Amino acid sequence: MTSQPTETPHFRVAIVGTGFAGIGMATRLKRAGVDDLVVLERADDVGGTWRDNTYPGAACDVPSHLYSLSFAPNPYWSRSFSPQPEIWDYLVRVAKDEDVMRHIRFGHEVQEARWVEQANHWHIRTPMGELTAQFLISGAGALADPALPDIPGLTEFDGPVFHSARWDHSISMRGRRVAVIGTGASAIQFVPEIQPQVDQLRVFQRTPPWVIPRHDRNITRVESWLYRNVPGAQQLARSSIYCARENYVVGFAKYPKVLKGVEALAKFNMHRHITSPQLRAKLTPNYRAGCKRILLSNDYYPALAQPNTEVITEGITEVRPHAVVTRDAAGVEHEHPVDTIILGTGFQVTDPPIAERVIGPDGTRLSEQWGEDAQAFRGTTVSGYPNLFLLLGPNTGLGHTSQVFMIESQINYTMQALKHLHDTRTDRLEVRADAQRRYNERIQENMRGTVWTSGGCDSWYLNSQGRNTTLWPTFTWRFALETRRFDEHNYRVNRREDMVA
Repeated sequence: MTSQPTETPHFRVAIVGTGFAGIGMATRLKRAGVDDLVVLERADDVGGTWRDNTYPGAACDVPSHLYSLSFAPNPYWSRSFSPQPEIWDYLVRVAKDEDVMRHIRFGHEVQEARWVEQANHWHIRTPMGELTAQFLISGAGALADPALPDIPGLTEFDGPVFHSARWDHSISMRGRRVAVIGTGASAIQFVPEIQPQVDQLRVFQRTPPWVIPRHDRNITRVESWLYRNVPGAQQLARSSIYCARENYVVGFAKYPKVLKGVEALAKFNMHRHITSPQLRAKLTPNYRAGCKRILLSNDYYPALAQPNTEVITEGITEVRPHAVVTRDAAGVEHEHPVDTIILGTGFQVTDPPIAERVIGPDGTRLSEQWGEDAQAFRGTTVSGYPNLFLLLGPNTGLGHTSQVFMIESQINYTMQALKHLHDTRTDRLEVRADAQRRYNERIQENMRGTVWTSGGCDSWYLNSQGRNTTLWPTFTWRFALETRRFDEHNYRVNRREDMVA
């Protein structure tokens, strides 16, 4: 008796990822009555970045009330800046409350998503099987895949080596001689946590960050009661924070000289904790604040000032089985004995791995079309890739406020597009190449003169040509206005009867 071949399951919408973007998108679809959807998640739980980053001290640097979905408020935050476990719990709770969980297929990492022109749908391959979908929505964020440094000998190191986003909790830090490579947003959170435990801490810094005080506090019982029981109270707090954060754009994008005040605050923050002139010199940036991400911490500088901590600014040349080797300006090598290496080297932002796995109708991978110059229309749709929506796409990142605001704007745009397709009996859409080109020319024009392109630093915002393909260059309310409704004239669309013909 021969078994019949299993039919490939088909869905109206396939969503990739279960972070804020994936859960938010699925929630909005279900609230609109769209139940024919699947959410593909490579891990065994929801949460994205906030599931993966469990390093000591992990927390958000955007105030809690703003770092949540506007249509799923959370009145239970314990602090003004949320710690990682609370954000993860929030995402899990939203997924359960909104009945998203039953649509999620865990262990389904997207290995390939190929547009099949004849069938007019996406064919998606995962380790757990294949499926097809009319529309593919990627919620794979920029902070999903760690960037690992290409340092000779790193793989031959005898001790533990791990990235902060893949923290090895089986290893106790007590008594260890630890090397931390990188001084970005993650490192300034976990360095103060491990410094009291380790025997020696060597922090290898390529470029010092600007670090300002973090005004964090417990949310009082009265505030929590108000947020739970008084309609609009939490929305008012959220709106106030949003407006305050938008003011940062004046310095970042309009008048960078305003940021001298931020630099003065950061220097005051440093000087009150660091007394050594030599260490102050190492920790003082030589670029305008905001060119790289401004960091928030009250305990990073105190940790660096401790006797068991050393900040090393010489370039790393190699890693030996028991040491990290650097070379000074005179060309002399220095060996720094360590038994553990922690990589705080960030993520693959300008070359997201999902782009390598998306293949258009002509067989071109999205990563090949982009090269190092990722472009999209409204940060969401890409010419040459029908029925594809990218949440957290090119030039939707932020350096001053909550990324969730941009995600929600893109979700709204995607919802408007899908509604338009449904109402007009349309099965295929693709943004026009000329519309995408004009949009990105305007983005880069608006980027000129901002601190992100003229601040005097080499940041992860920029590609190798110095183009900022990561950030939105102005106020976020402008992005919200641009994505409030679907603009059919910028697209090529095909109606169902055209498909049959």
